[in-house]
Amino acid sequence: MTEKVVVIFSGGMDSFTVLNRAIKDGKQVYPLTFDYGQRHVKEIESAKAICKELKLTHKVIDISAINQLLSGSSLTDDIEIPEGHYEEDSMKSTVVPNRNMILISLAVGYAVSVGASQVYYGAHSGDHAIYPDCRPEFVMKMNDVCQIANYEPVEIFSPYLTVSKTAILTDGLKMGLDYSKTWTCYNGRERACGKCGACRERLEAFSDNNATDPIEYE
Repeated sequence: MTEKVVVIFSGGMDSFTVLNRAIKDGKQVYPLTFDYGQRHVKEIESAKAICKELKLTHKVIDISAINQLLSGSSLTDDIEIPEGHYEEDSMKSTVVPNRNMILISLAVGYAVSVGASQVYYGAHSGDHAIYPDCRPEFVMKMNDVCQIANYEPVEIFSPYLTVSKTAILTDGLKMGLDYSKTWTCYNGRERACGKCGACRERLEAFSDNNATDPIEYE
């Protein structure tokens, strides 16, 4: 019997690679996308299109009401998106309070409901500098909790947790993935800005792989 897994799928290049890695691993995949009021809502449209093409059972869940409780992030509030690299202190404004704990918790509930044994989650080493909820210790502790939070243990699995975005892209290119379908930019405009931390890291990954990013930039 094929093992079921839930994949937290934003529509970005990291989670796109994770989604396809799960498929290559022979899993029965249940992609789960969250609308948490992010200004780069364009990534949700990318997620929908990708899942439709792959003929996957895809759920998009509106949890934007949580922004009545959470504030202070440039991804959800009327705060200008900073330009620069993820290593820079200014990028801390893109942290959404407790986001990944909330998303993982909901994904685990969904996993229990559909009989899935794992939740695939796209944290990677490039996020460690500014995102506490992408660091190995967070993922390991969440995994410990999710083993005992329900009658059915659910594993939190981050296949790229200790590697860079460059290495994620390397694996994706080996799989022959088309990254023109993904959206990374934190600014939800028609074309990617090329200047925010998300764009900068994406462009670096393509450069490191001697490849050309297929999306359009301003």
